[in-house]
Amino acid sequence: DTRAALDQARAEGLVALEDRRLIVAGGAAGGALAWETLAATPADRFDPPQPVGHDDLLNIQFTSGTSGFPKGCMLSQRYWISAGKVNAFRDGRVYRRILASTPFFYMDPQWLLLMTLYQRATLFVAARQSTSRFSQLLLYFDIEFCLLPWVLHGMEPQPHDADNHVIRANIYGCPRDLHAGLEARFDLNAREAFGMTEVGPALFMPIERADKVGSGSCGLPCPFRDCRIVDEAGQPVPPGQTGELQIRGPGIMLGYYNNPEATAEALKDGWFATGDLFRQDDEGFFHIVGRKKDMIRRSAENIAAREVEVVLAAAPGVAEVAVVGVPDPLRGQEVKAYLKLKEGVAPGPQVLEAVIATATAGLAPFKVPRFFAFVQDFPRTASLKIAKPQITAGVRDLRAGAFDRTTGTWAEGEPA
Repeated sequence: DTRAALDQARAEGLVALEDRRLIVAGGAAGGALAWETLAATPADRFDPPQPVGHDDLLNIQFTSGTSGFPKGCMLSQRYWISAGKVNAFRDGRVYRRILASTPFFYMDPQWLLLMTLYQRATLFVAARQSTSRFSQLLLYFDIEFCLLPWVLHGMEPQPHDADNHVIRANIYGCPRDLHAGLEARFDLNAREAFGMTEVGPALFMPIERADKVGSGSCGLPCPFRDCRIVDEAGQPVPPGQTGELQIRGPGIMLGYYNNPEATAEALKDGWFATGDLFRQDDEGFFHIVGRKKDMIRRSAENIAAREVEVVLAAAPGVAEVAVVGVPDPLRGQEVKAYLKLKEGVAPGPQVLEAVIATATAGLAPFKVPRFFAFVQDFPRTASLKIAKPQITAGVRDLRAGAFDRTTGTWAEGEPA
């Protein structure tokens, strides 16, 4: 019963809403409003309990932060108004048919919806995320704006790939050597952009700058955003030098929900510290160099290594875990877990099956490692922490000698 589950959650302190704020679908509603009643007697207008301003909280959008665990970004009305308006008008073009190809728990479909409202266009929402059917969606629905997953380069070419009317496709983190080929294959303008849940859109490549295709540049600051690159002391660096990207402007997140320490670390003097390393060229265009964070980028997903490590460390027989990214031509990176077992526990199929079962139960499917390897011990720092960079230093093939979960076999060869 829905109401019983709700009452139990409230009794355990998991839900703290008043009855007047609860709408229950199915079962007895109790003091809460029943969905059937609401649907049968729709109100002519909605009067908010108090005035809503641009800088009032609208929603909490979760993301993985510098600590590796999801943090709730408190986003305001202004954040979403700005995100929709910037994406709708920065090109000075009309987009009548827009595609949202990812689920709505991502931030992208949400600003795509708002962009659609500003453009007075039509948003086509894919029933499920699919790279194999992506070009079919562009053709069938006559899409004019979309987000193009660069992993499409690994799919078999199809006769209709270039048969579309896409005016602009946003592309994120595309390898430089693949960019021009993707544009040619799908016959569209694929332009880089950079944004984060904390700040919304931040950088974009003007649609007219075809000369920047394959440059690796994310473009220039969006409207309502200032961007700078700073050194470890927080001082701006000159063009050509690498530092951390910082962003400020109206409508960035209000802070991390119930996490004042992380908020204070990320937001200083109005600037948001991204944790990403960038450089700026002589024309002012920003180029991403790498991540300060210990993150693995698999397809369009950011995976926090620490989150995976914490889950696997609880598996039977496991003492310590180190998770790294393995280069992959299709997805950019795959996840590999190095396992140190407890004393008296020997590596074997049963241990591996238990580790995989633990990972499957505790992680989203895309975060479950594909590759596994057993180690006697890890290289360590002076404080005895695992020195992760030393694990992969000088290793030409991170797949060699590892168990591949997708094939159920051990890869041939010795790591070198």
